[in-house]
Formats: sequence, C-alpha cells, structure tokens
Amino acid sequence: MRLIINKIILILSTLAAILGLVFLFWILITLTIKGFASVNLYIFTHDLIDNGLRNLLIGQFILAFIAVLIGVPLGMIAGIYLQEYSFNNKFATFIRNLSDVMMSAPSIVIGTFVYAIMVNPIGHLNGWAGAIALGIMMLPIVVRTTDDMLGLVPKELREAGVAIGAPKYKVIFNIIIKAAKVGIMTGLLLAFARIIGETAPLLFTSGNSQYFTLNLNHEFPSLTVAIYNLATMPDKHLVDIAWAGAFVLTLFVLIINLLGRYIVKEKK
Repeated sequence: MRLIINKIILILSTLAAILGLVFLFWILITLTIKGFASVNLYIFTHDLIDNGLRNLLIGQFILAFIAVLIGVPLGMIAGIYLQEYSFNNKFATFIRNLSDVMMSAPSIVIGTFVYAIMVNPIGHLNGWAGAIALGIMMLPIVVRTTDDMLGLVPKELREAGVAIGAPKYKVIFNIIIKAAKVGIMTGLLLAFARIIGETAPLLFTSGNSQYFTLNLNHEFPSLTVAIYNLATMPDKHLVDIAWAGAFVLTLFVLIINLLGRYIVKEKK
C-alpha cells in the first residue's frame, strides 16, 4: 500500500513540475518572440517621450542602486549581530521571525507603508520614496542571507582568531566574513534581482516620468511602472515598447540569477 501511495505521489509531483515548466517556457517564449522583435538601438538612445527606454533604464538602476546603499549595510550589520553578538537570545529570535515575515510580505503592502510616511505628507510622488521602498524589500533578504552564511563558518576559525589575540571585530571582518563572502555575495545578487523587477511598491511611491531626470524629489522614471502603463495603451507601438522593456528586464534578471548560481558552483 505504501509503495502504491509513493508512486501516486511521485507521479502527481512530476506532473505538477512539468505543468509549471510548461507555463514558464510559454511565458519566456512569448516574451522572447514579442520582446526581441521590438528591441532595437533606438530605444536605448531615446527617452520615453520619444518612444525610447533610456530614461527608464537609468532611472530603474538609480532606484535599485540607492536601495542597495540602504539595504545592504543595514542588513549585513543586522546579520552580523544575530550571528556573532546576540547569542540566540529572545531579541534575536524576534528579529529572525520578523525578517521571515517581511520576506513573505506582499510588495504592495510595503509600497503602501512608504506611501503613508513619505508620499502622503509631502503631497506628491518622489524617487526617494521608491528607493526606500525597494531598500525595505531588500533588507530582510540581506539579513537572512548574512545570518545563514556566517552560521556556516566553522567555529574553529573564530577560535583561531581569538587564540592569536585578534579583537572580535577583526575576527569577524578579516576571517569570518571572508570565509562566507561567496555565499553572502550570491545572496546580495539574488536580492538585487528581486528588487530590480518590482512594480507594485513603485506605483505608490516614485511613479513614473516620461523625461530624463536625476531629481529624486519628484516623480522618477521607472522601467517596471512604464511597462505596466504602456501595456494597457491602445496604441500598438506603445505596447511593443512595453514588450521590449519586459524582455530587457527579464534578460537582466536572468543574467543576475545565472551569475549567482555560477559563483556558488565555482565555490563548490
């Protein structure tokens, strides 16, 4: 009876995996066919106002870069505290649980929260709010990755550092983090890939601009929001631009994920 149940579960699991892969390849093939046909040099040299993507690409990366400056230092400091200084006390358990909850929280909830504290009081959308929303999304991923990767470092390395008389902070930065740098870097790349394709939090925070601008105090160009807006336009040419933007964004996220997996494979 157990063997029969095992075979049934195995068959159902295999069918579910195949079904998921079918939909995945269906999406990728459709995106490649429609997106690649719309990609040309013009869209990379002109802004959205001229039916290009230049300002959107630059704006998206600026928002993501600022989010990295916010999320990575805070997340790594929190991860170091949890693994090296907390000694698994109740506060550390609370932080870990909170980090797990934040990782699973819908991005639109984070966007609404940032809207309430950074957009509504000011009275208009702004790039800073969008960057902070992405930074908040990135923070729990960095915390969890740093915590887990430092936890995999053998205790003998810590003891060796202490044995030679090195202060704890030097042991952490010169020995432990160096030993875990590959895993941490992989986690950071995956966290960056997560936020670079987010749309929902930016709808309520940074919005979108058709013009090239570096002024984060007002609406800021965003590729993901532009794709969302252009995809609903009645003009076929604008929809084609949305397909091109989606293809470029998907390709970039795919490259980042493959790079992360390559780093892990090379380390092994």
